[in-house]
Amino acid sequence: MRLSPPAVLAALSLLIALPYDVASHAVGEARQPHARVQADGPADEPADDPRPFGSECRTSVKGSDAVAYCHNPYPETDMVRLHVECDQWWDIDSDGVSVEAGPATTVRLTGRCWKDIRSVWVSHQK
Repeated sequence: MRLSPPAVLAALSLLIALPYDVASHAVGEARQPHARVQADGPADEPADDPRPFGSECRTSVKGSDAVAYCHNPYPETDMVRLHVECDQWWDIDSDGVSVEAGPATTVRLTGRCWKDIRSVWVSHQK
């Protein structure tokens, strides 16, 4: 059985067009949090604390610059930190310093790569 050139080109274009996440994760497999970011608070705090906590953060990427604005509407201080993952293998990923977002306060976090940015996220800590 011989495939025609248009059929081969269509099959190759489907393989190339698949997003990276589709090709690298099994169906139904949950994505794990980034290994460098601590997902939970300190071990001495109860896990089911009923009080609301955490700033609401909005991130944006423009070229090689990343900006995050975090607003804390709660009475407890939130320590927020910007994490930037660069797209190029030789570009250094960065984890910003922790910034105190006090009650009813908005803070601005910035980060950058030399070239393109792959992903940006903010971590929170009490």
